[in-house]
Amino acid sequence: MDQLHPLKAQKRTWHPSSFIWLSLVIHVLVVGYLALKPKEWPLALEVLAFNHLMLTALGLWPKSTLLGPNRLRLPLQKGQPKRVALTFDDGPDPLVTPRILDLLDASSATATFFLIGDQALKYPELVREILARGHTIGNHSQQHRLGFACSSVEGFIKEVGEAQASMMSLTGQQPRFFRAPFGIRSPLLEPALCKLGLHLVSWTRRGYDTRERHPQKVLGRLLRGLNDGDILLLHDGHSATSDNQQPVVLEVLPILLKHLQDDGYQSVGLDEGIPP
Repeated sequence: MDQLHPLKAQKRTWHPSSFIWLSLVIHVLVVGYLALKPKEWPLALEVLAFNHLMLTALGLWPKSTLLGPNRLRLPLQKGQPKRVALTFDDGPDPLVTPRILDLLDASSATATFFLIGDQALKYPELVREILARGHTIGNHSQQHRLGFACSSVEGFIKEVGEAQASMMSLTGQQPRFFRAPFGIRSPLLEPALCKLGLHLVSWTRRGYDTRERHPQKVLGRLLRGLNDGDILLLHDGHSATSDNQQPVVLEVLPILLKHLQDDGYQSVGLDEGIPP
C-alpha cells in the first residue's frame, strides 16, 4: 500500500477565478467606502448582500465554472472515435454495483464510480472489484452530508481528505477527481481541492435517476442532444425504484449502452478520458 498509483493526486496551486477576484475587490472597495462615508452603511450592506447572493447562486449551480475549474466534458480528440464518460455516484452498493459492473463488461464499456468514503469502507472488496475490472474511482466525500457545501476550507480538506485516505487504504490509489455531493459547493472548495490535488468534475447531462421512476424519461434526458465528450451522470447508490420494483438505473443502463454502441460511442473512464 505504500507504493502510490502513477495517476495519484498531485497538489495544485490555487488560482482564484476572475469572479472570485471581482468579489474580493468589491469587499475591499466597500470597506474603503465605509471608511470615508460610515453613514452609508445600509448601501454597503446591500452591495455585500448582493455579492454573497451571487456566490451562493453559483454554488447551487453544479455546472458553474465561475467559482473555479469545473470539468463538464471530456477533451475532444480529432480523428478519434466518439467518446462519452459514464459516471455513477453514491456507491458502492452491494446489490446494484455488481450488476452495473456486469452490464459494463458485457458491452466492453468502462466508467467512473464516484464513491462515498463511508460506503467504500463498508464494502472494500467491491471497491477493489471496480478497479480490477478497469474502471476509475472518484472521490464523492466521506459522508455525503446534506450540509457539505457549508464547510470552511479546513472542513473541506478534512471531509474530502478523509475520503482520499479511505480510498488509499483500500486500494493503494488516490482518486484524481472529485464530485461534490448534490453538485453543491462554495468558493472555499477549490482551494481545498488544490491542496488535496483533486479536480472538480460535474457533468454534461444527468438522468435524475434518484427520483425518476420511469426508465424512458431517464434515458431521454441522457440521450437527447448527446454529443462527443459528454459526461453522463447516473447513480449506483440511492437509485429510484421503477414500477417493476427494480433500481431504475439497472433498467436504463442496458438500453443506454446499446444506444452508445449503435451510435459509435466509446465509453471511457475519466482517468483515460482526461490525461493527467
